[in-house]
Amino acid sequence: MYKTLFTPLLLSLSLILTNCDTTSNQEVYDVVVVGGGTSGIAAGVSSARLGAKTLLIEQGPWLGGMLTSAGVSAVDGNNKLPSGFWGEFRDSLVGRYGSLDAMKTGWVSNTLFEPHIGNDIFHNIAKAESNLTLKMNQSWNTIYRVEPYWVIELSEGDKIRTKQLVEATELGDVIQELEVSHRIGMDSKDDYDEYIAPDRSNDIIQDLTYALILKDYREPKIIDQPKGYDPSVFYCATQSEKCHEESTMIRTLWPKERKITYGKLPNDKYMINWPINGNDYYVNAIYMSPEERDSVFKLAKLKSLQFLYYLQTELGFENLSIADDEFPTDDGLPLIPYHRESLRIDGVTTLSMNHLSHPYKQSHPTYRTSIAVGDYPVDHHHAAHPQADELPELHFYPVPSYSIPLGSLIPETQENLVVAEKSISVSNIVNGTTRLQPVVLQIGQVAGIVAASAALSNDLPRNIDVRKIQKILLDNEHYLMPFLDVQKSHPHFKTYQRIGVTGILRGTGKNIGWENQTWFYPDSNLRIEDIFIDEYIDTNRYPLPESLTQSQIIDWFLNYMNDTETSVTFSKNEMETFINYDEGQPEKIITRGEFSVLLDALIQPFEQPVTLLGELSTPIHLKSLTD
Repeated sequence: MYKTLFTPLLLSLSLILTNCDTTSNQEVYDVVVVGGGTSGIAAGVSSARLGAKTLLIEQGPWLGGMLTSAGVSAVDGNNKLPSGFWGEFRDSLVGRYGSLDAMKTGWVSNTLFEPHIGNDIFHNIAKAESNLTLKMNQSWNTIYRVEPYWVIELSEGDKIRTKQLVEATELGDVIQELEVSHRIGMDSKDDYDEYIAPDRSNDIIQDLTYALILKDYREPKIIDQPKGYDPSVFYCATQSEKCHEESTMIRTLWPKERKITYGKLPNDKYMINWPINGNDYYVNAIYMSPEERDSVFKLAKLKSLQFLYYLQTELGFENLSIADDEFPTDDGLPLIPYHRESLRIDGVTTLSMNHLSHPYKQSHPTYRTSIAVGDYPVDHHHAAHPQADELPELHFYPVPSYSIPLGSLIPETQENLVVAEKSISVSNIVNGTTRLQPVVLQIGQVAGIVAASAALSNDLPRNIDVRKIQKILLDNEHYLMPFLDVQKSHPHFKTYQRIGVTGILRGTGKNIGWENQTWFYPDSNLRIEDIFIDEYIDTNRYPLPESLTQSQIIDWFLNYMNDTETSVTFSKNEMETFINYDEGQPEKIITRGEFSVLLDALIQPFEQPVTLLGELSTPIHLKSLTD
């Protein structure tokens, strides 16, 4: 009996002492970012810039993930929305290549570059941050909680502690380790009321690709015929007399010359990431062990080598072969495959197709919590799946440009964890656009800022003031709303972003060809139907004037402010200086932009806190510009 009681007691005491011993010598960080991919590098740098002691752990030698290590260096989307860290990275590329035009070498993108250049840029950005430590070529064994820290055991034997953890792995491995609630594969129609979703959910994810970076050697450099090579697999990769129409899956077939220049990079290199009967490969490796992943990734590599051999021997591109000056790998192939999809957390909020198509008509106004923007169509790659013909057709489904809510980065059930990369809380369909590089860079930037803010204030990520995060983003030339007609160089960029994110004046979404757009129309005359101010001002007591002239709007503001208890020092003449007031035209209708400037200066609706669901949480307090 004594033995039965005493043994558990000794065991418990031993565990407590072990934790004390192991944690006492562990280095402590404010934020640890697991994964140095596209989101990971943005998260690490952004966290460090806020003053948080930050560690970034990356299992390979490169930074940048899909943009660099995976060789997908033709950027998709956001060419006209150079938001935040994405804009910073693109500016750095311009510094290396000389101009934006110097990177318009292929027709699939406006920004194409050599992967090793991107890696160099990310390393240089990281080195400039004194609060950021990199652990490259380093993996982790386990992550667990010892309050008030996360403890991360590294493969080299070290243990580290951190207040906040950022998940930025390619497939969501930290989410699996911590058993965070998540989803995999296609959602059903009923999950998020998306009418183009399948009737039943499944575990099918998007195809992955081992991209190829080829170089023009100016002489034949044909590789050995790969094992299992069958040229008929690729007959319909381009226009060809060998291709039969029934095997094309209604995909556009391009001439071979057009196909090869699709991903042409600077310095006579070519990216081959070809979805049309090319080198896409289907496997769901999310739950696989590292050994199992290595095995199936070798098959994906083989598919790409077979496609290269086809390009050389069937299409005549015998001078193009694997670049010998890109990747530090024995075979010259990228360090990792291009993963288009990972698992997705169940977040505080989940972004669905309905939020993209009709952001102002949802049950919760989560657009008020927007923290990143995207404009790429919904693009799913499923052609390599064995049952591809039976899957929904989601290729370039049109949506307007859109914003991502902050709650999509915060798990519903796990505290002290912020999620980035492709594992944020979106529907499977929406993942087809939020997965693109510029959006993922922004997501990483926000994840780092949120984690750092929580660590430095000793609070939970879900408790961090949404407006505080948005202010930091605006100060870093980051778009909250995807207004195409108001560039960040505009003198009222921040004003229109602040008013736009309140929802008082709203953008108009459009889909024009492959372009997804949202316009704010600041120079258009204001209309009564444009104004959604009832949640901010009691319009029964303070009705808007029927004629929205500059004079009447100014009088309306004066009437409202004079009737409040808050002391306001603005005179009518001062208000007139805020806008392009024309005394000679008393009936001049005020523009949307002018109304925004007055709102932002006099009422300051953006200062009203909102919850992660976008609900207004406290009353507005008027504030004078002179306060």
